[in-house]
Amino acid sequence: MMVGDEATVTAADIARMAGVGRAAVSNWRKRHEDFPEPVGGTATSPAFSLQAVEAWLLEQGKVEELPLRERVWQQIRAVSDDLRLGESVAEATELLQRGGKPHILPASVWKVVRRYAQQEGEAEAVRFLLDRYADVHSRRLAETPAEVADLMARLAGPDVRSVLDPACGLGVLLAAVRDVEHAYGQEQEGSLARLAQSRLTLSGVDGTVETGDSLRADAWPGLTVDAVVCHPPFNERNWGYDDLTDDPRWEYGLPPRAEPELAWVQHALAHLRPGGVAVLLMPAAAANRRSGRRIRSNLLRGGVLQAVIGLPPKAASGTGLPVHVWVLRKPSGDGRSPSRVLMAEADPGDADAIVERWREFRADPALDVDRPGESRTVPIIDLVDEDVDVTPSRHLGTRAVPADTYPLLRERLAEGFGHLSALLPEAMAGAGRELPTVGLTELERVGALVVQQAGRFEIDGVGAPVLTDRHLFDGEPLETRTLPEGRTTVESGDVVVAARGNCLAALVVETPGLLLGPRLVLLRPDPERLDPFFLAGFVRTLSSAATVGTQSGATRFDPRRAQVPRLSPEEQRRYGAVFRQVFAFEAALRELNASGRSTVTALLHGLTHGTLTPPEEIS
Repeated sequence: MMVGDEATVTAADIARMAGVGRAAVSNWRKRHEDFPEPVGGTATSPAFSLQAVEAWLLEQGKVEELPLRERVWQQIRAVSDDLRLGESVAEATELLQRGGKPHILPASVWKVVRRYAQQEGEAEAVRFLLDRYADVHSRRLAETPAEVADLMARLAGPDVRSVLDPACGLGVLLAAVRDVEHAYGQEQEGSLARLAQSRLTLSGVDGTVETGDSLRADAWPGLTVDAVVCHPPFNERNWGYDDLTDDPRWEYGLPPRAEPELAWVQHALAHLRPGGVAVLLMPAAAANRRSGRRIRSNLLRGGVLQAVIGLPPKAASGTGLPVHVWVLRKPSGDGRSPSRVLMAEADPGDADAIVERWREFRADPALDVDRPGESRTVPIIDLVDEDVDVTPSRHLGTRAVPADTYPLLRERLAEGFGHLSALLPEAMAGAGRELPTVGLTELERVGALVVQQAGRFEIDGVGAPVLTDRHLFDGEPLETRTLPEGRTTVESGDVVVAARGNCLAALVVETPGLLLGPRLVLLRPDPERLDPFFLAGFVRTLSSAATVGTQSGATRFDPRRAQVPRLSPEEQRRYGAVFRQVFAFEAALRELNASGRSTVTALLHGLTHGTLTPPEEIS
């Protein structure tokens, strides 16, 4: 935005600049008479002078200095509205990588961009601009998470020399396929195509990205490649059904109007050389929709659909629904047609095992695999029934535990029960009084609390461990990692809050050095004024109204709506001590529950397979 020649920022921009929540900015406006007045925007979304805001933040000690990267971003935002922001960012990345003179960016803005690149390096500057653009437009961009992109690239194979992504977005999938001679991409929106080209250059991938609608106006007619990787737009009804009825790409059947993903599958197959592999991220519903039965049946009968891998919900951005990875192979004409399909269920973190199963199956399509709960090769004849349902979980059964482990599991479970009872805290009966409460925004305003929220960012698998909602809710190990630059580092005593549906999870951090994961909120209490376990316990139980749904279907915690009791530090510590015991009990109960399930599975498996027998006498 611009007011005259003055760069402006929104409240959200100010919050990012200062590393606080938007509620803090709102409180600053109410509390400080000298806070800069709006110079534009609207009553609900005012715009402030960047220069005036920066001066105020420095004078108030809210920041020691405005990070140069924030000045870069705000200057770029100032010369474009959101609709043209992509063009400005694309020009900046292209100039950083290839040189030249700016046409959209004013000389003053380009000067700041160059200074940042000189300070941090051109590659880091390009990476920052790409990530920040993706963050700003996260609601409309369905980027493939880095872990899923890496899995899909590895499934495409180690011997890929040419690759195509016909719906490449910001180029994440193409950049994940390493050591190719050339990568080809197409993206409908021109600025995204340019940004994808910049990402390929940043990743050292030799590639070309064209602009256009791949289904209606294929930019690569006649091109065949070793592999196609694609995360197509889901549920896009206006994909060209009426215009493409007689298209020669529909070798396996005309895609129904409501099944655009099956159009993308066949578009991918049309660009494969014989024996080439296509890997597509698909909505789970595509595995069993009735309207797609005929095409799924033809893909199976032709030996084309060779693997379906189920991923957990929220593994793909832009949807909270479960997704599958489909692996397809173009018939090579050698007369060999597989008789089975590989089915698997796994987390992207299990990539090594998934890729190993696929490579074993690709080497021997008749391979009989049966690892209950993990992977199985299912005869095609069993799949082409009335439903033609290729949902992996329907065919995998329950993951087995070796029966010879049952005695040890039983012993550990018994020990766990004894330990659990000792952890359960005591509490006395109360009169049921209603405690006076105070909002987190007020606590933040008076300096008793700092609120920070993690923005959207890529998790690249290397670097420091990242706290995620799965760790908070399910106690999963801290296996996710990313580089710490530009991320929020969690300190001991911080309270991290996650939302899932209408439920909240809160964790008091006792291990420093972790990074705050996407969609999580960090509450950093002043230990002299707020007990962290008191804060975590009451936020979790009293703040269900602070959960807010997002356009992507995910849920987040809004600290502006949260309340905690207004108690003295001494009373807080009394409550906090009990909450600490409750959290320890809950963690032990979660572990015991998992141990109990493993024990039951081992016992049932052993009894039904004869490796365990009932005792001769049962009391």
